[in-house]
Amino acid sequence: MQPTDARTDDGLFGSGSVTWRVHVEPVLWVAGIRALLLQSLHPRVMRGTAQNSALADPARAWQRFQRTAEFVGIRTFGSSAEVERAARRVRRLHARLRGYDPDTGTDFALDDVENLLWVHCGEIDSYVDVAYRCGIVNRADADRYVAESRRAAEVVGIPIDLAPGSRADLAAYFARMRPRIYACGEARESALRMLNPPLPRDLIGLRLAAPSVVALAFALLPRWARRLYGAPGLPTTDLAATASVRLLHVALTAWYRPTATAGPATRPPDRRTHAGLDR
Repeated sequence: MQPTDARTDDGLFGSGSVTWRVHVEPVLWVAGIRALLLQSLHPRVMRGTAQNSALADPARAWQRFQRTAEFVGIRTFGSSAEVERAARRVRRLHARLRGYDPDTGTDFALDDVENLLWVHCGEIDSYVDVAYRCGIVNRADADRYVAESRRAAEVVGIPIDLAPGSRADLAAYFARMRPRIYACGEARESALRMLNPPLPRDLIGLRLAAPSVVALAFALLPRWARRLYGAPGLPTTDLAATASVRLLHVALTAWYRPTATAGPATRPPDRRTHAGLDR
């Protein structure tokens, strides 16, 4: 990726993309939490994260949260140069980290392509699922969003031909992976911790809202994912979750009306960092 001038360069996507239209929506925060719950079902991804992160330390956990949100914002709205700098930092960090898999008794690299692809697919599936349920995108635009996301996969080290290009591709990928994933102990602990997140004291409001938001994000998971956590995978839960997230989207939009027309050079800085999580 060749760096270009940030004032004239739209980076990976641009104002005509579905990605920009989706990622200015504040309801994407719920999708970010859904992504974390889904990503945690890959035991190596979850254990690698737990073994290399101070998830229970409020200050360090919040700093990691902020860095992840900032990366997603830059990757989405930044110029090519900004995206490349941020992605280079992420690739360099992941290349240094290793985890231990007690299921096999072996070490593994966090930047193994299988791990990176699982994280990517968990993120993209969550964003597009919430956007579709809220009526932000139709079926065609949902597929276009997934196709655009292949550019985001490539910058973190995933060969573009491995990244799904449609919602059908995403579904096929998860079907292939399901025999290999489960909710390990670290995943269950992480899900419970989300209900009372280790946030700094000055963010008490977020802490109080966390149980309701996490419960909604959990209900938005695919039925098979909810079952892996030991919860029922009932169709009625899907219907209730869709109705709830649509109401939340309407309320948030009334409070904050997003725009997808401004380019990255004119977009307020906070717009770059509200788009959600990916790790």
